[in-house]
Amino acid sequence: MMLLEIGGIIGGLGAAVGAGLAAIGAGVGIGRIGASGVESIARQPEAINDLRGNMILMAALIEGPVFLAEVICLLALFL
Repeated sequence: MMLLEIGGIIGGLGAAVGAGLAAIGAGVGIGRIGASGVESIARQPEAINDLRGNMILMAALIEGPVFLAEVICLLALFL
């Protein structure tokens, strides 16, 4: 019985670490998108509308897999 409880705790910690890594990866990715977008706007201010749309699209494409990874980690935690 004690071994199952320890395994559950370790599994919960693994799921929490996985969700945290997914969130950190998304933060780094979106930060790089923002930095590159601002740099591009500084070089070509007339292209701001195209860049803004592309930045929003890329941020959404990054967030999709991150939400999936977090859901998988939460399922691993509770199942």
